[in-house]
Amino acid sequence: MNILLIEDEAPAAKRLQKLILESQAAATITATIDSVEMAVKWLRNFPPPDLIFMDIQLADGLSFDIFTQVKVASPIIFTTAYDQYTLKAFKVNSVDYLLKPIDPTELTSAFDKYHRLYKEEQTYDVALIKQMIEGMTQKTYKERFLVKQGQQLNYVSIQEIAYFFADEGLVYAQRKSGKKCHIDYSLDQLEELLQPDCFFRINRKMIIHLEAIDKIHTYFNSRLKLELKPTQTDEVIVSRERVGDFKRWLDR
Repeated sequence: MNILLIEDEAPAAKRLQKLILESQAAATITATIDSVEMAVKWLRNFPPPDLIFMDIQLADGLSFDIFTQVKVASPIIFTTAYDQYTLKAFKVNSVDYLLKPIDPTELTSAFDKYHRLYKEEQTYDVALIKQMIEGMTQKTYKERFLVKQGQQLNYVSIQEIAYFFADEGLVYAQRKSGKKCHIDYSLDQLEELLQPDCFFRINRKMIIHLEAIDKIHTYFNSRLKLELKPTQTDEVIVSRERVGDFKRWLDR
């Protein structure tokens, strides 16, 4: 049995090779590759191996990129540090996986599955694999902000914040209680840190939480005017170029 290892961590690759040879005496490791680029080149120039062990995150990107650049005819066992419940859907696609650190018993079970199911050439649902990998790499968002109050440091939970606004070069978080506090982030930075299902940047000076919206009015020049909770002193206008995205955001 010829086996290709695609793994960018040398110690993990070495341990996996040892476990494979202990489990399958007749196995031969044809190559160990540490990147998407090298994997694509190898698969284009060599006959398909009997089995591929493939890490999810490689030195130059996600292993899914391999599928978009070259046909993968060999059955694959993914190796990953992600939680097994996140990866259940891989089994629907007849793609097995092993969680790191790899347990020898689970490795043997994976080989048993290979011998039982992967005798014929397999094709892979690339869309499904991409969906699962994207699910494993979902971005995490800010849950709280450290703020300075006088000589003391405190934190504000994201659940307390109704909106963020810029004023004279500083950015403030407006809390639902009516209090505001200075935040050491720009609005551009906050756009990347906040959960987009909950927060939306309506103009150059403001990012609002969905629940802060009290009323929405049509406004001249194809814009929208908002009434927020707590009330904002200045007019709150959704800029014309953001109106379309704002409506789609509300209509999710």
